[in-house]
Amino acid sequence: MTFELSDRVQTVPPSGIRRFFEIAEERDEVISLGVGEPDFATPWAARDAAITSLEQGKTSYTANRGKRELREAIADYVANRFDLGYDPDEEIIVTAGASEAVDLAFRAFVDPGDTVAIAQPSYISYEPGVIFAGGDVLPVPTTEEDEFRLTVEGLEEAGAADADMLVLCYPNNPTGAIMPGEDLEPIAEFAREHDLTVLSDEIYAELTYDGEHTSIATLEGMRDRTIVFNGFSKAHAMTGLRLGYALGPANAIGAMNKIHQYTMLSAPTTAQYAALEALDSCADDVQEMVDQYDRRRQFVLSRFREIGMDVFEAKGAFYCFPEVPEGFTAEEFAEGVLREQGVAVVPGDVFGGSGEGHLRVSYATGLEDLRKALNRIEAFVQDHA
Repeated sequence: MTFELSDRVQTVPPSGIRRFFEIAEERDEVISLGVGEPDFATPWAARDAAITSLEQGKTSYTANRGKRELREAIADYVANRFDLGYDPDEEIIVTAGASEAVDLAFRAFVDPGDTVAIAQPSYISYEPGVIFAGGDVLPVPTTEEDEFRLTVEGLEEAGAADADMLVLCYPNNPTGAIMPGEDLEPIAEFAREHDLTVLSDEIYAELTYDGEHTSIATLEGMRDRTIVFNGFSKAHAMTGLRLGYALGPANAIGAMNKIHQYTMLSAPTTAQYAALEALDSCADDVQEMVDQYDRRRQFVLSRFREIGMDVFEAKGAFYCFPEVPEGFTAEEFAEGVLREQGVAVVPGDVFGGSGEGHLRVSYATGLEDLRKALNRIEAFVQDHA
């Protein structure tokens, strides 16, 4: 029997990143700079809390929205770190990774025919999420000339004034760009003027290397029209534990919880105990990881410049976004350096058309592997000069 596939599923292409990992699996000794995953282990105190919860048999469901103790801890954390004030009972939901939170938001707020503007280059799951919800995607390109920051001019040129929703991710995956408060102000004004709902993915908020992260939800008139996403995967190195959260107005979080309770029921219990401890006692571990990422960032940026590849000055997340040399498309360069030198990077056009001509390079791996990988990339460039 051949199943009849839905139009929505057939519309979405397979992940462009996945193809490069399939090629990598054919080779030995590949150094991967393609995965957005910390190479650090989850801080020991958080792991110990998870182990203890298992030993004590704490393996039942929690409340749909997450353990109240954890929601209270999240409320304290975002208030102290990012000046975000949310009621743990009505305005916070704990999810199976930030990705689930994003998906819940699309399904809760997007009707068939709604237009969702997405700042690009962007995380690869946004566009499929909109399509699965029945919405129409409106790409809003950003450029290196604007440091890959979203601008009102870009929104206007793309036609976002007629959209229903705006999705942004800063610090950005894949470019490493950030949006300081002064740059977010005109975006907030545009959203208010045109009555846009805003989804703000701030999973890399702790990984900001130039100033402090500003959430668009803290700006005038934005709290009531914004959903903020965050989680424990990146800054706390808890990717496999699958724990994220969303912050927003009570009616919006209630709508997301309605879907969540029928599909996921509750986020992983063991991970919630780990997250409680992470927020309570692991700030120093997070700072140490951030410091190491910053050292790696500076090394990778300097090496690309030595190689002769132009590279944007990434100031957040753990990615850089170099330009490929003349004579290559991004896909040709990525496939060539993988097949000839055993280094996996991701072509920038995977993240939207405005990423063409660039590569996403993750420095969430050790310095020794970064040195080897950059040496191999240099050899590839020299071989094809």
